[in-house]
Amino acid sequence: MRIALYPLLVGVFFLFSVSVSQAEIGIEIQSGEHDRTGTPVKVIVDAKEALMTSRAMININGNEIHGQVCGLGLDSLRELGDVDEIASRRELHFILPELPAGKKVKATVTFGLPDKAEKNSFRFEDTEGLSTDLILGDRPVMRYMYETLDTSSQERIGETYKVYHHVYDPLGKGFVTKGPGGLFPHHRGLFYGFNKISYSVDGQAMAADIWHCRSGESQAHVKVRSEVTGNVLGRHLLEIDWKGKDGQPFATEWRELSAYNVEGGVMLEFASKLKTLVGEIKLAGDPQHAGFQFRGSQEIPDKTAAQTYYVRPDGKGEPGAFRNWPGNKDHVNLKWNALCFVLGDERLTCCYLDHPENPKEARFSERNYGRFGSYFEYTVKEDKPLHLKYRIWLQYGEMTIEDIDEFSRDFVTSPTAMQQ
Repeated sequence: MRIALYPLLVGVFFLFSVSVSQAEIGIEIQSGEHDRTGTPVKVIVDAKEALMTSRAMININGNEIHGQVCGLGLDSLRELGDVDEIASRRELHFILPELPAGKKVKATVTFGLPDKAEKNSFRFEDTEGLSTDLILGDRPVMRYMYETLDTSSQERIGETYKVYHHVYDPLGKGFVTKGPGGLFPHHRGLFYGFNKISYSVDGQAMAADIWHCRSGESQAHVKVRSEVTGNVLGRHLLEIDWKGKDGQPFATEWRELSAYNVEGGVMLEFASKLKTLVGEIKLAGDPQHAGFQFRGSQEIPDKTAAQTYYVRPDGKGEPGAFRNWPGNKDHVNLKWNALCFVLGDERLTCCYLDHPENPKEARFSERNYGRFGSYFEYTVKEDKPLHLKYRIWLQYGEMTIEDIDEFSRDFVTSPTAMQQ
């Protein structure tokens, strides 16, 4: 797989009057209104002298935890905006062990640690032309499916007309998500697209369905723009073309998938920036075939659909009781939604965490075969790309409303940390 270095992700670290080999800065961490336990934290740090390293150590009241330094992700780039600021900044990531609500603490960050391979670190393994696994230690976490569109048969078209990510179970034994084939083959893994897209080329009206891809449309992998690995975070930034019926790209997407090294389950983040190549693009669809969606394994409809239920902010649902917009008009703008399903002898819960900055009205859909998510309508313009961010939490067992609320708060109102 070809990897292109994203030019704006090259950064350096801020140094005080300490040696290049061991630079230190201070940060202040504030919990905000909620208790924090095992929560990912991101700090944007300044840079004035070149100190290229990915490892850091953070001392909080005498307790040391690992930190990881990397280039700016999509969300940071959107926040900063200014090119001069981007060129001089990096992200510091760590997992905050515990901090009660309303508390703040100062910490010392030491950079310049020798880079070394650690057993419990992320790494990418690529099967050229087919897929890329993100692996934590010995445990696979997710797989990017990016095979080039193959038009040699209808079967091969169906297998290769879209890119998506598989999700592994929390022990890395196998996928909890569905691939091609089976019930509703256009649903698979973690997927993002719209089935009702309109735009124009040279004054001619065009329509595209980047979901079913039945008339020559496709989502096509272009390149990996960057990969980040370490003991806190694994992340890749992908360039993907959205192609119309004529096979020509009408939009390009930068899709970023991140995984965190947290205990108790699988934590993934999906971020995206969609830019037009043809002027104004109108995105629309329906709750079953548009937006950002999760599709569980084919084993669910084959064997365990009757045991599927959903947990929502207003309560736990019963098996067989599913809500879908527009039949359920108030099934919109949820903070989160959670699917509880059975694979083999194990029950798992997948939490879909929305972010208030995503476009609204967000219209949600649920199905007993393990497909759920939301969509919205949006018009992409040259000066108005579409930005998105979601978080997925997957764990064994059932979860309560309070459990899921905690994960949602950590995503939406995360602890704040600033360089001192």
